Amino acid sequence: MTTGGIEAQGFSFWYGEKQALHEVTVAVPPQQITAFIGPSGCGKSTFLRAINRMHDLVPGTRHAGSILLDGEDVHAPGVDVVTLRQRVGMVFQRWNCFPKSIYDNVAYGPRLNGSPTRAELDAVVEHALRRAALWDEVKDRLRANALGLSGGQQQRLCIARALANEPEVLLLDEPTASLDPIATQHIEELLYDLRRELTIAIVTHNMQQAARISDRTAFFFLGRLVEAGPTQELFTSPREERTEAYITGRFG
Repeated sequence: MTTGGIEAQGFSFWYGEKQALHEVTVAVPPQQITAFIGPSGCGKSTFLRAINRMHDLVPGTRHAGSILLDGEDVHAPGVDVVTLRQRVGMVFQRWNCFPKSIYDNVAYGPRLNGSPTRAELDAVVEHALRRAALWDEVKDRLRANALGLSGGQQQRLCIARALANEPEVLLLDEPTASLDPIATQHIEELLYDLRRELTIAIVTHNMQQAARISDRTAFFFLGRLVEAGPTQELFTSPREERTEAYITGRFG
């Protein structure tokens, strides 16, 4: 059975008195890449972070409507947020490796969530680093400090750290914004491969990136979802004039 399907139904969100999202209804299909595009401050990162309840850490926030993961509301009473974040991993714009060894970065989640043996942990670390296309580059220096890696390697290490928890969904908020073109290409190729196993949602300001790697694209503007659909259709024949104006660079 395929898992990791996400569906928002009339989802609205507020930071205090400021409403950031207005009745967003959109589906993020399993085992595909869905890109969220739109100008800065349009709500796409707010929506992404709501999927695994990152906003729980921000005082004064509230929401209406629902976000369903495999048919279950992620904000429902009784939902274990720790378990939710194991199922829905997150990678941020600026890599945030811990000041620990490469090995300990990847092993952090499995250690936190259980008591694996050393052999089990070794296997998890190797598997996650292989999935993140980083193993061959670091296998001989797993005890070295992760902060000594290049920016692109640190970002892939953050992806490996998320993958170590065996998530069904991977959320990425501008994961290549601070990377050079070669490192960006590595991340894009990695995501394209991972989509066979995971549901991936990515926030990007890079229109070419969305066109290159995503199966579906959703365009946000002023806190509202303007339109969503297959990427090729949205980029070649958008239904909404605002979408066409943004894609062609007339605003944003």
